[in-house]
Amino acid sequence: MVLTAGLLALIFMWTGMADDSVYPPCDQQMFDTNVKYCLSDFNTSMETTGYQDRCPWPVKRIYYRLKSCVDDVASATLCRGVGFLVDHVYLGVHQVYFSQCGQVHDPPLTTLIMLIAPGIIATLSLPLLCVHLTTLNT
Repeated sequence: MVLTAGLLALIFMWTGMADDSVYPPCDQQMFDTNVKYCLSDFNTSMETTGYQDRCPWPVKRIYYRLKSCVDDVASATLCRGVGFLVDHVYLGVHQVYFSQCGQVHDPPLTTLIMLIAPGIIATLSLPLLCVHLTTLNT
């Protein structure tokens, strides 16, 4: 009897017949509506960070609130892990606010000169020092 029930459960899972009865459908319209509220709060908070000029990474608290809000909405609307809905929200946020974070900017010219000059001076003065040390003994 137990073997038959286990075999039937395995067959239902293998054919996909169990998927419709186990998981209720995702309410995507409700997800989109509620995520708009999460994003509007996030957008309002991000306006004070100056994200247009630089990478605004020191916004952990604001980002954590957005993550909590989106996760709560996904759980409430049964859309967690369905069709990458949550991923699309974060991709949109990162394209708008964190697109400057991957770009590397060159340091100012004075900083470059201060970093490179000691190496050049040492390289050019080493032969003079060697000549001076070798001619002292003679």
